[in-house]
Amino acid sequence: MRGFAILSALVLVAACSSKPQDYSAKIAAARAAKDESFKSGADSPVPADKKATLIPLSYFPIDELYAVPAALVPAAERTRIQVPTSTGKTRNIERIGTLKFTLKGQQLKLTAFLEVDEPQANRLFVPFSDLTSGAETYAAGRYMELDPTPTGIYVVDFNIAYHPYCYYSPEYDCPYPPAENRLGVPIRAGERLPKAQSSVP
Repeated sequence: MRGFAILSALVLVAACSSKPQDYSAKIAAARAAKDESFKSGADSPVPADKKATLIPLSYFPIDELYAVPAALVPAAERTRIQVPTSTGKTRNIERIGTLKFTLKGQQLKLTAFLEVDEPQANRLFVPFSDLTSGAETYAAGRYMELDPTPTGIYVVDFNIAYHPYCYYSPEYDCPYPPAENRLGVPIRAGERLPKAQSSVP
């Protein structure tokens, strides 16, 4: 089972706080809460022998330019595809539509999916890789999850992009991003490899 967007949920909790916070403070608070959850939570995906080296988790600096509006263009036909996973299996995912957005002056798009094998899931699943994958971020890619909106307008926020649980432990079964979600640009936002593991200082 892949890891869900704990960070996304924590960002929403921070956003609902009665004390006003700016964007960077909300993201920072969510990251700190996730570290604490991964450090002491009973269901932490990080093995005990790796907690000292992986926690606190490593991130790129928070950058609001990586949080951009996106329009979801619904798929003409919601097709299902099979994608390989980290354990050599396959996972069924269903194309919901295409998120179109502009990032730093460049027009980009990502396909949004639902996981067929998780009937209770209603968040859009957006797995992706980019030019940092394998050098600055996990080689198998990263994930985002988005809550459905009635308008079809979303915020694609790469600051909450996270490594799947298989990065922390091979016990987890994580779907790889399909070819259509391989971005030809570097996304230096969200979770990254610790600098000791990265080929980029």
